[in-house]
Amino acid sequence: MEVIVLAGGMGTRLRELVKDVPKPMAPINGKPFLVYLTNWIIKFPVTKIVFAVGYKADVIKDYFGDSFHNIPIVYAEEKEPLGTGGAITNALSFVTGDQVTIINGDTYFPIDLESFNAFHQKSGGQLSIALKEMTDFERYGSVDFSGDVITGFKEKQPIKKGFINGGIYILNKAFLQNLNLPSQFSFEQKVLEKEVLTGKLKGMAFNDTFIDIGVPVDYKKACAEL
Repeated sequence: MEVIVLAGGMGTRLRELVKDVPKPMAPINGKPFLVYLTNWIIKFPVTKIVFAVGYKADVIKDYFGDSFHNIPIVYAEEKEPLGTGGAITNALSFVTGDQVTIINGDTYFPIDLESFNAFHQKSGGQLSIALKEMTDFERYGSVDFSGDVITGFKEKQPIKKGFINGGIYILNKAFLQNLNLPSQFSFEQKVLEKEVLTGKLKGMAFNDTFIDIGVPVDYKKACAEL
């Protein structure tokens, strides 16, 4: 299992609490958030971690080096902002297999990656998304699905109960490479929203804890819960 971690975020909204480090390196009780994330990832049979880095990349590279608990780490560094999609495409050059697991570097959603992988293999989809059921939320867009097929994405709005994109994907490399995308693009807009009606996007719901450190209130929640 090869894993791409999207770790290039600047953390603009966290500047009042966290300064001079990439968002995934925000300190949580004395350790970078990315350490908690990586400790979860290596519980599974991971053969390589690709950190997709950008803003202050050296902070991450200096901390992790070329391995973490004997799991090889490589860095896909963007020289200019590429968007989420461009960061993924840039990182794919370091992936040797036909598929890859992709994880947002600023959310903690410790699902069973082996179960998710088995789902992806069985579903026959090109891209699988880990979903999280939530209540009384408005910060996130919601995801519609029928059976295991993703059927739509809705804009952010107050919702009593629904499912959100948990920021974890399993991607068949050829699917993305065949879309003829530019070097800089939004994965959410150019892939998820554009391909949602093809039936190639699958979804699996998980009940695990979901923590997003993107804004101060949730960063403080992460400090309390992790």
